[in-house]
This record gives sequence, structure tokens and C-alpha cells, in this order.
Amino acid sequence: MSSTGQGASSDAEAREKARARAEAIAYREQNRKDRAKARTLTNMVWALLACFVVVAFLMVVTWRPKEEKIRAVEYTAQLTDARKVAPWVRGPEPMPSGWTATSVEFRTPEQSPITWHLGIVTNEKKYVGLEQSNVTGGKYQSDELGRTTDDGTSTVEGVTWQRKVLQDRKDENALVLVDSGVTTIVVGNAGYPALEAFASVLR
Repeated sequence: MSSTGQGASSDAEAREKARARAEAIAYREQNRKDRAKARTLTNMVWALLACFVVVAFLMVVTWRPKEEKIRAVEYTAQLTDARKVAPWVRGPEPMPSGWTATSVEFRTPEQSPITWHLGIVTNEKKYVGLEQSNVTGGKYQSDELGRTTDDGTSTVEGVTWQRKVLQDRKDENALVLVDSGVTTIVVGNAGYPALEAFASVLR
């Protein structure tokens, strides 16, 4: 082989080696970039996960359930005064254990019926209300209860009360007693057993 042929062959091999080296370098560089991107994404995922863990921990540590505060009212003095005007007014004697009076009102307007109201929250955070008036017509009941349907009777201390289901107020029932010119209503969402227990302590 001539020197010219050998030189051409050497140049071709050199170019091939140079091309191979360039491809290898480019491959390594691309591989390095790909690994760097992967590490960056992984780091971001771990960083976000760590943030979520910290936030969740703080929420668990600092969260406290909000308890609705019950504002108790003194009703016995007003009950005593009401009985001086309307001896038929009744109140719990004694108040069931754990129950709290939260509202009280005695009204004696000149041209309207006398009314007595006592609102109570039970130990299970349910509502029981006492409504009384010296009228016996159906209008007073509808004013206090809205639309109702009869639901049988309850016998409390030997006295028969009419059970009512309130159609316009969810999960509320009432016991109604009309006697001696007075309407007495025990109403609330505490269920019939609680309403009956309250009716049994009215004096």
C-alpha cells in the first residue's frame, strides 16, 4: 500500500475515533443533565411532602373542637313573679340534672293573652321549650308550632298529653295539654322521652 493510501486510512480512522468520542461526550453530558433533572424533581417532591407533614402535624397539635357556649339565664325569680299574676304558670321543680335555662319571658299585654316561655338546653345539647297561655284555641298552638300532625298520646304523671309532629321544623315534636283554660306546650328536638321527663317535673 502506498504512503498516500495509508495516510487516507489513518485520517478516516482518526475522524471515526473523533466522532465516537464526541458522541460519547454528548451522551454523558445528556445523561448528566437527565440525572440532574431527576434529582431536582425528586427533591421537590420530598420537600413538598415534608411541608405537608409539618402542616398536618401543626393542625393536629393546634386544632381544638369549637364548643358552642351555652349562656345560662336565671329564671326562678321571673317564674315567682309570673305566678303572682298568673297562678297557672308552671316551671320545672327541679330542673333535670345537666339541663340549662337559656331564655325566659313572661308577657302580660293589655289586649293579648298572657304568655309564659322558658327555653332550655339539655345535657345532650338538645332544645326543650315550655310555652303556656291562658287561651285554649287552636290559633295559639298554630302560632307556636306551625303545621302539625297528631302522633298519639303520652301519659305523664297520670295526665294524658297529645303528641304532635312539627311539619315545618325538622326533627321537632311537641306535647300539648289543654286543661282548665290553659294551654301548655312542651316542644323541642330532644325526642319524646326528654319532653315527657320535662313535663313530669312541671309544677
